[in-house]
Amino acid sequence: MLSINIICIGKIKENYLKDAINEYSKRLSRYCKLNIIELPDEKIPDKLNDSLSNEIKSKECNNIINHIKKDSYIIALDLKGKQFTSEEFSSNLDNLSMETSSITFIIGGSLGLNDELLNKCNQKICFSKMTFPHQLIRVFLLEQIFRAFKISNSETYHR
Repeated sequence: MLSINIICIGKIKENYLKDAINEYSKRLSRYCKLNIIELPDEKIPDKLNDSLSNEIKSKECNNIINHIKKDSYIIALDLKGKQFTSEEFSSNLDNLSMETSSITFIIGGSLGLNDELLNKCNQKICFSKMTFPHQLIRVFLLEQIFRAFKISNSETYHR
């Protein structure tokens, strides 16, 4: 069974988001082994300069790197990444599942991911050119992974 890991910065505080994450996690248990790794976010001061921003991103990204499983295919969620339709995303996951037994998705914190981590990724994807809270993107990602499995199994859900 395919192992899907989601490494993300920051805790989910809102109950409605926790409920959605739990629901999609439960739905996905039929299709894959899901592992969500929630890492702490660094405190961002009110007065933020480039140097401090880079330092915070570096700490968060080093923590992410330390949690990536060896031999996992790494996909970062990044504004400069490739955009897919749901069908293309499903096909992409299908193809990857034939090449690897583990896929790791990375969701950075409020400041994003640094170049060191992005360069370690096999692929970068973007859900939208718009900016969304990273907690909400976690729900979007889980929903799209679930939708991808439904599409690839020709099951009703996707329309």
